Amino acid sequence: MFGSRIKLDKDLLARVKKYSDIAGYSSPAEFISHALEKELAKLEDAGDEEEIKKRLKGLGYIS
Repeated sequence: MFGSRIKLDKDLLARVKKYSDIAGYSSPAEFISHALEKELAKLEDAGDEEEIKKRLKGLGYIS
């Protein structure tokens, strides 16, 4: 499903598998794609670059 390989920590992958099953996704890849789409939509709605950086800092993704 992914255009390139993405490596995940084994504990994170186990959590993804668990919750993708619980939520009814057809695969962990579908769950990950959906989660990324939701996050990207939030960032795209944020507007300008400064606002996006502010949100990413608030989420702990960048410092």
